Amino acid sequence: MFSNGQLLFGLIFFISFIILVTYSYKKDLKKLNGSYKGIKWVIIGFIMFVSMLVILKKISVS
Repeated sequence: MFSNGQLLFGLIFFISFIILVTYSYKKDLKKLNGSYKGIKWVIIGFIMFVSMLVILKKISVS
């Protein structure tokens, strides 16, 4: 399905991408330490909203 060169490129790309994302995250974490204090409530609300949509869809189909 993939040649050896494509697999090697994919592996090198994946490893370098993970390293770059980790480096950027650690660098930004120092600057944005207190900026997202209430984000967990937004995530919880979003998950609840999507769950309600799925439940209502399942109920209305039955």
